Amino acid sequence: MKKKILVVDDEISICMLLQNFLSQDYDVVTLHDASEALEWLDSNIPDLVISDIQMTNMDGYDFLVKVRQRGFTKHTPVIMLSGKSESKERIKCYRLGAQDYLTKPFNPEELEELVKKNLYPIHYAIEW
Repeated sequence: MKKKILVVDDEISICMLLQNFLSQDYDVVTLHDASEALEWLDSNIPDLVISDIQMTNMDGYDFLVKVRQRGFTKHTPVIMLSGKSESKERIKCYRLGAQDYLTKPFNPEELEELVKKNLYPIHYAIEW
């Protein structure tokens, strides 16, 4: 059974890119709104969440806080995507509970490594 990844980004092109890139190895669900993603999480538990920060209606920071407040997703790994590369943005995400932070445009190989690291942390460490 494939691991399930939830992608939340209001940019359809980013969702399509991530869907195409990750769907060979993972079951990928893409949603374009953080509120819609929270509704989806009411009846689904992903193995990993990849979320944009700058979205309409609810930004990625608020979404991350709400994901962490839920019992079933409290410990679900989250990778945040952003067009901002400032250290303060990364630190804010880490303090809110994100495992990783990737700046757009991103290298697909780097994303692949972050996904593996978060989905298979023990195996990933052993490979070194």
